[in-house]
Amino acid sequence: MTDGTDRPHSPQPDPAAGSGGGYGFPQGIPGGYGGRPGSGQPGSGVPGPAQPNPYQQEPPQGQPQPGRPLGVFPPAEPFAPAEPFPPAEPFGPGPGPAPESFASSSQPDWQAMADRSEAQQRKRRLLTVGIGSLAVVLVAAGTAFFLLKGSGEPTDKPTAAASGSPSPSEQSSEPPESKTPEDDSPTVAGEPNLLRDRNGRMGIALGPGASLGELSKRTEVRFKGTDDSYAQGAEAAVDVTKSFTVSTRAYNVAETGSRMAVSQGDGVSYSFELGFEVVNGKKAWVFRVQTGDKGQAATAQQVVADNVETVRNWALLTGTYDAEKKTIALWVDDKMVGQAQVSGIWAGPGPLQLGRARHHGIWSAAWDGPLDHIRVFGQALGQEQITGLKNNKLDKRTKPTHAWLI
Repeated sequence: MTDGTDRPHSPQPDPAAGSGGGYGFPQGIPGGYGGRPGSGQPGSGVPGPAQPNPYQQEPPQGQPQPGRPLGVFPPAEPFAPAEPFPPAEPFGPGPGPAPESFASSSQPDWQAMADRSEAQQRKRRLLTVGIGSLAVVLVAAGTAFFLLKGSGEPTDKPTAAASGSPSPSEQSSEPPESKTPEDDSPTVAGEPNLLRDRNGRMGIALGPGASLGELSKRTEVRFKGTDDSYAQGAEAAVDVTKSFTVSTRAYNVAETGSRMAVSQGDGVSYSFELGFEVVNGKKAWVFRVQTGDKGQAATAQQVVADNVETVRNWALLTGTYDAEKKTIALWVDDKMVGQAQVSGIWAGPGPLQLGRARHHGIWSAAWDGPLDHIRVFGQALGQEQITGLKNNKLDKRTKPTHAWLI
């Protein structure tokens, strides 16, 4: 087949007789001219049958056989039709045991199914009970936690009452806790200006210039160092003819003059006084008693501590009188700083005073600063008891007859 254009060509000449295959083909090559196919004659294109050689081995497959020209292949065997395919068998089950049929099974085991359902329900009930118990325990634990937390000390500091004197609370250490749980009120119920006696029945009324300061764990009474800044009891707190102890925690702001924290008497003179005074040019704590009638200066006896800090510093001041030994002593914190022999103490008329003292028939020695932990004992305390007093760990046998602002 062509594209419609005659190509020039020259016909090839026939090979010469006796030349074999012609055009370089050896005799007997397929495609030659003139021989009868299959006759073995030259030019037939198929060689005749070869004579077998019993001594010649068959060459390996694919190797040329000796005596046969290169490119000459043995005659093909006549085509024999393959055996016919076996007739197809009709579709059906193969050899071997027949599979089980899909026939419906027997009736289900209703009892086993019921048992399994009951077991699952039992597990669910147990799980529900366990979760409920855990929830109850967690709720109870949370409630107990909040109750315990709520029963602790308040975190906010109570607001201090107004006062003309500066509060030294932030500058000094707090005293040991000594409040009893049954009643912490510093004043008599319904009487905000009447200090409550924690160990007796004698209240102390605040003067116009005195006030209370509420702190986180205690209450203090504050004085301004003026004539109207004081507090007075309803009666005498101690019998000065017998042994006694008077004590208070004191913070002094003044650096000059006479400043009495606690005294007793409102006649012409005090019976005893405890506080601050400049003695021989030195700032000192002093415990002084009147031994003669009507408070004569010549009959006053005192114990002085002028080698300790007395200004803007908290100190536990304690004065004792031993009626048997006729001695007075002054303690600062839990140390005895001095002792003196006396003939006795004059029992002047009048009640207990805070923040002032009676001198020659007039009020003087106004205290400037706060006081708290005011206590009176009907005995002269010794070293061990004074130490317990300082730490608020008195034994049961050492009980004050009166106590305020504890």
